[in-house]
Amino acid sequence: MVARAQSSDSDICVLVDADVVLLPETVTLLTKFSRIDRDWLLVSMSRNTSSLNEEIPAGKWAADSGDRGLIMAWNNPRNPLLGSVLPSFLYGRGAHSWWMAHEVLSSEMRLVFDASNLVLGLYPEEFSTKRGSRNSGRLLDGSWEYRANRHLAAVYGSYCYPSLRRHHSPMLYEVVKHSEDYMLRKVEEPTFSNFIKIGKEHIVHAEGDSLRKKENICLPGHLLNYSSENPEAAGVPYSLGMLLQFVADQNRSIVLGVAGASYRDMLMSWVCRLRHLGVTNFVVCALDQETYEFSILQGLPVFRDTLPPKNVSFDNCHFGTQCFKRVTKVKSRIVLKILRMGYNVLLSDVDIYWFHNPLQFLHSLGPATFAAQTDEYNETGPINLPRRLNSGFYYARSDHATITAMEMVVKHATKSNSSEQPSFYDILCGKEGVNRLGDDRCLERSTNLTIMFLNRDLFPNGAYRGLWERRDVRSACKELGCFVIHNNWVNGRKKKLLRQMASGLWDYDPSSRMCLHSWLMQVASE
Repeated sequence: MVARAQSSDSDICVLVDADVVLLPETVTLLTKFSRIDRDWLLVSMSRNTSSLNEEIPAGKWAADSGDRGLIMAWNNPRNPLLGSVLPSFLYGRGAHSWWMAHEVLSSEMRLVFDASNLVLGLYPEEFSTKRGSRNSGRLLDGSWEYRANRHLAAVYGSYCYPSLRRHHSPMLYEVVKHSEDYMLRKVEEPTFSNFIKIGKEHIVHAEGDSLRKKENICLPGHLLNYSSENPEAAGVPYSLGMLLQFVADQNRSIVLGVAGASYRDMLMSWVCRLRHLGVTNFVVCALDQETYEFSILQGLPVFRDTLPPKNVSFDNCHFGTQCFKRVTKVKSRIVLKILRMGYNVLLSDVDIYWFHNPLQFLHSLGPATFAAQTDEYNETGPINLPRRLNSGFYYARSDHATITAMEMVVKHATKSNSSEQPSFYDILCGKEGVNRLGDDRCLERSTNLTIMFLNRDLFPNGAYRGLWERRDVRSACKELGCFVIHNNWVNGRKKKLLRQMASGLWDYDPSSRMCLHSWLMQVASE
């Protein structure tokens, strides 16, 4: 929202929660402020409608209201708000607005006005409780999102950029009502206590009150060096077990994505799409340190593979290459590890575009069922033919039959000179498909595990019906009722990227590190 505001042609931008009712005094005040010939930022706390008749000291509103109902306004949106980069905080996860106000003040690039003494907006009683009982909408301190956001706040904080501090006089002013006009009162010694109340529930932490004495936790260009001796900073990175505990849904199911540096942008497009669909129970396995650090700074629940593949090529890691074979064998090994920990796994390659969340459908198939996408491209005939099981999209339950079968697959793949994909078919369906049942199933005899090849209208591969060559891929898939579509059956990273971007099924802008809202284009086209 801030990035969109900064690209607008407005003279003043106002950022406020949709539940807050702005009062006429807001317009009056901003009209006055529009005459100031300096860049500025104004912050104010809204008040609860049920408390209007109470005599509460004005200063108490800012101290007790947390992040709820905060009003932020600034002029000249195209000019920088702060000296550092605005992090890609997880939407709706933790306190972001106070962090931004703090960083604008500490960057000393704008005058900052605290108008919390004024009543500029109102929010209804239910607004304070509608987000649940978890700290009034704020995530618990021990959650992954809280730690990730705090990590982003520290790494990208303006204290990492001391050269941008240009002014030596206090930049904070308090706005008070004087008769029918407004009076500005300079705050000579800006402190956290008279601007924003910092506590354990906030992202930014400090030692002491003075704004100049902020804890030195910024390491520009590097990850924070967390220590077990500092419990306040501990928690990133998390172990795989801790991540699974935080992100798993009510069925103990998680979505797993695996990526290296060459597929970093595709990983983010995949993540953006999942976030837009409201899918939060995903984890990312990073194949290299670069992808791991990038994912941490993007606020992703990520873990590093303990036995990463060697010599992963940036551009030459497509189907059939030795690089591809090494990378694929990581996936089945990680899936097996997660299954043994008691979690169901939907493995999805990051070149798979999601139209809808398929988890509920896949989970409804029941226990002792392994559901996988088929690579069969002929539009008629069986879809469970030899070597047609696609190991880039499958749902595996954490039950005895599945775990035993996956152990067999991993063992077979370890000894194979091919990728893991043939191992899946040869173990689960038998050599030459001797364990096939009908046209869309197999039965692994020793475990009694049913292997279901998913309906291609719902889970099409990259060669089915020439969907990727259609003028409007989204509409074509909508007619079929697709849950997902796989961007496979094309060789090379660049060709994958070009095909997916050209189709409009792309949700990430690498230049701004922002998720694109492709669904708006869909609505417009409809």
